[in-house]
Amino acid sequence: MVRWEDLKKSKEFYEEARKYLPGGVSYALRYFAPHPIYIAKAKGSRVWDVDGNEYVDYWMSHGTVITGFGYEPILEAAREQLSLGTHFGLCNEWEVKWAKAVTQWFDLDMVRPTNSGTEANMYAIRLARAYTKKTKIGKFIGGWHGGYPELHVAASYPYDRPSSLDMRYINTDQTVILPYNDLDGVRNIVRKEDLAAVIVEPLMGAAGCIPAEREFLKGLRELADDEGFVLIFDEVITGFRFYKGAQHYYNVRPDIITAGKAVGGQYFAGAGAVVGSSEYLELLDQVARPRFDERVFHGGTFVGNPLTMRAGYVLISELLSKGELFYEKLHGLGRRLIKGLKDSIERTHAQCHITGLGSMIGIHFTEEVPRDPLTSERTKNLRACELLFKHMIERNTFFLTPTKPHLFLSAAHTLEEVDKFVSDFEDFLARNTELVTRK
Repeated sequence: MVRWEDLKKSKEFYEEARKYLPGGVSYALRYFAPHPIYIAKAKGSRVWDVDGNEYVDYWMSHGTVITGFGYEPILEAAREQLSLGTHFGLCNEWEVKWAKAVTQWFDLDMVRPTNSGTEANMYAIRLARAYTKKTKIGKFIGGWHGGYPELHVAASYPYDRPSSLDMRYINTDQTVILPYNDLDGVRNIVRKEDLAAVIVEPLMGAAGCIPAEREFLKGLRELADDEGFVLIFDEVITGFRFYKGAQHYYNVRPDIITAGKAVGGQYFAGAGAVVGSSEYLELLDQVARPRFDERVFHGGTFVGNPLTMRAGYVLISELLSKGELFYEKLHGLGRRLIKGLKDSIERTHAQCHITGLGSMIGIHFTEEVPRDPLTSERTKNLRACELLFKHMIERNTFFLTPTKPHLFLSAAHTLEEVDKFVSDFEDFLARNTELVTRK
């Protein structure tokens, strides 16, 4: 049992951090009151804080980690590469092996590495505009595609507010906001616009793990073909949480996929990718297009560094060798967790809904069933979310965020850990009957 008053070292670190880091953190998402918990190490499904407390982790490094922390084949490859060199600023063998593995994983023609998922989305948009010779981009309300300004619109609730202070001074007229899981609504908007691309998460991660309906994605594919825009799947989170990506699960083939996080081996910075058909990716080809004004720019100092490329290659090779059996086990844990949470809600008559698919699960204390981010947010019981977060921390269970409980499983999680989460969740509902009971 974790007691907040005993987190003395974390408190000391935060007090020191306030002097040098704005808000005392490296990323605002990682802050929670009264102070963050500082992590010292991670292994498997667990993390340990600087005060010595052990937690079952359902944050899994922003959803990056699929195998669990400290997966030995990747660590072994990284150790060897550390001794050989981690960054040359030149071509290396691992970028070639990585590229072949990535295109095999997604069943697409070509790939370029990027330094992050945000960068991948930025370059995908540039490719779409160059290919179509159009300017407007469609993105979905509540969708998170990183901090690239033209996609950082309607990303945080209330969605009609600028998502960042500087966004008040940025012209976002070229970004068209679309309703998620509402194909008729999308059609009505898109047919009045002349879009270069539509970018969509097959399963909205930051919105609380809300999956797209299968017919919705199929309809987007048909609409892209009819209207002549490029369909981009943002698979920064989902790309390796499903066998060969969520596009394979849904059996809907986009024109371009953006990947991040795990594409570089889960544990290392500088990980992202733009993957697509050669008719789009050839616009980056400096041999076929020697003039810089006839091709789309792409680059970055750490792009294709051998450490990230080698780690990504090893992970993808491992996942390809394990095949769908790996995901059957991983998704089996997810199904067990979803069923357990739903059963707890029914037994306690709580006003709560569970969303998710595979190894991604969302908990929503809402009046409405959240089939899109807006219905998830507009009737949210924030107090219940915040108390659940504290309740689970005290029981050695970690996830983020306090106001949006969503969970990522890894292959290192166990049935016992999943069942404990369900038991602790039901205990929370029982202890807070007046707060969470259906009116």
